[in-house]
Amino acid sequence: MGVTDTTVTVDGLEVHAFQIPTDGPDGEETDGTLTWDSTTIVVVLAQGGGRTGIGYTYTDVPAATLVETKLTPVVVGGDALAPAALWRRMSVQIRNTGRPGLGAMAVSVVDVALWDLKAHLLELPLTALLPSFHDRVPVYGSGGFTNYPLDRLTAQLAGWVEQGIPRVKLKTSRHPADDPARLTAVRKAIGDEPELFTDANGALSRKQALYWARRFAEEWDVSWFEEPVSSADLEGLRMLSRAGPGGLDIAAGEYGYVLRDFTNLLRAQAVDCLQADITRCGGITGLLQVAGLAAGHQIDLSAHCAPAVSAHAFRAVERLRHLEYFHDHVRVEHTVFDGVPSPSGGALCPDRTRPGLGLEIKWADAERYRVHGAATGE
Repeated sequence: MGVTDTTVTVDGLEVHAFQIPTDGPDGEETDGTLTWDSTTIVVVLAQGGGRTGIGYTYTDVPAATLVETKLTPVVVGGDALAPAALWRRMSVQIRNTGRPGLGAMAVSVVDVALWDLKAHLLELPLTALLPSFHDRVPVYGSGGFTNYPLDRLTAQLAGWVEQGIPRVKLKTSRHPADDPARLTAVRKAIGDEPELFTDANGALSRKQALYWARRFAEEWDVSWFEEPVSSADLEGLRMLSRAGPGGLDIAAGEYGYVLRDFTNLLRAQAVDCLQADITRCGGITGLLQVAGLAAGHQIDLSAHCAPAVSAHAFRAVERLRHLEYFHDHVRVEHTVFDGVPSPSGGALCPDRTRPGLGLEIKWADAERYRVHGAATGE
């Protein structure tokens, strides 16, 4: 029986973390500025009224500790049906700890868990608690790491197109001289019709980025250039947006943690499309604020990764562009959770037959990857 007008308190937060190795060449993946060999997912279970909500973020173990030491004391005992009020408490609590970075990700994971708990208490899919501007969330296949050999690179991106995903992205700019051959191979493999995106992860200088923006658009019909320069370089992003090819959108925002980060990008007119990561920007409560900013500035918003939760939350974004269906996160979510949605017709649709996010933890599968928290015994 669902909860309606009774008060339900949050009884506890349970925190776990799992580190999943990558499946890249020699166990590594690379982009324009980083090399990594694993992805860590921090999972929070919010308990109350005999129900449990799940939240997660992609970060490192210190965020799990921060949830336990700083956020649990201000959340437990709070109103389980008022996630936004608890979000505010958490945001105040981490003032001196540091809101951006780990602080924002810790708040995000708990906020998602609280929204999921509320949905379970009301016996509704999470998407039903939010505004619904869209019935589906278009996706683009994302991976194409810079250390992939050409055969793996082309097979991955062409594979998404074969699954009906009409837009794909590869990482670029680690070794710019290699990119023409990589882009040529990818465009040949996917054909002329699918949209082709690139992501430099902030690897280039302003003039380098402008040079490559023009080549990307003219030679390979690239229509999306993500973080060509550092996302902190607002003037550089603005210059590229204004001086770059008309059909090539400049995108940034995945490293936005607090509302001011997004305000800065929008006021500077630094992007043609804004990005937000729900596991970094304050969870669902934070995302709704970012969505309002984007709408007010008449700028589209693209979801950065975390597809299982973004598929629910971004239906509430009026200026929705699409969702990054990222290779690593897809692997992790299918490893850790049951109930993860898969694309159909180039989009994700939340499962409206299951309460909340529709996720359950596959404890037996996840346990071997545990790096924080106690085994549940399930």
